[in-house]
Amino acid sequence: MTPSLSPAYVLHSRPYRDSSALVDLLTLHHGLQRVVWRGARGQRRKVSPQPFMPLLVGLGGRSELKTLTQAEIAGRFSLLQGETLFSGLYLNELLVRLLVGGEPQPILFAAYQQSLEQLAAGDPVEPILRRFEWQLLELLGYGFSLTEDAHGQPLDRDRDYAWYAGEGLRPLDDPLPGAIGLSGAALLAMAAGDWSAPATLRAAKQLMRQALSVHLGDRPLVSRSLFRRQTPSIKGEQQ
Repeated sequence: MTPSLSPAYVLHSRPYRDSSALVDLLTLHHGLQRVVWRGARGQRRKVSPQPFMPLLVGLGGRSELKTLTQAEIAGRFSLLQGETLFSGLYLNELLVRLLVGGEPQPILFAAYQQSLEQLAAGDPVEPILRRFEWQLLELLGYGFSLTEDAHGQPLDRDRDYAWYAGEGLRPLDDPLPGAIGLSGAALLAMAAGDWSAPATLRAAKQLMRQALSVHLGDRPLVSRSLFRRQTPSIKGEQQ
């Protein structure tokens, strides 16, 4: 690998001026980077800003908005279709919305790459999404214990718990308004990486939605809306 090039993935792209594009990249060495990709929509361009394609990129400029100076395809393209496509777009949108530009995230980069490979391989979608969401929260400093409650007591598999921002999990003995009950058994299964029970997947989706919504704000996720409109025949919502 050329020393000046960094592994990267395209997270989002939109037209810019004549034939260029403004592109959000997840890079191994510099985290989230917004770049001007000149000639991105030109017919003679060998490499275009396609999501899920592993790239090696060179960036120039001293401002927050960089200029792409070089782009090479760096590996096998993860072909995602249908449910897996929308799931990949969901991961991309989470990264664009939650990452701070310019902060290296090598562990998160590896987790994202692994998630794409698992989606392309046809692995069950929900565990992939839940694992990535949890890794994202932890690596951004928003994680909390799945084995102890907010008081430092071990979770009891036979009790129910509720999650509260800034605190973590509390026993559901005296719930505050809006509390959603989560079984201790499901939470402990999440901590152990055991996704075999449907109840664990349901609890994980409820928990991750609560925890992520605090940081995503009120603006809806575009990928989630697309999933709802384009896949009406799929029962249940993965994201």
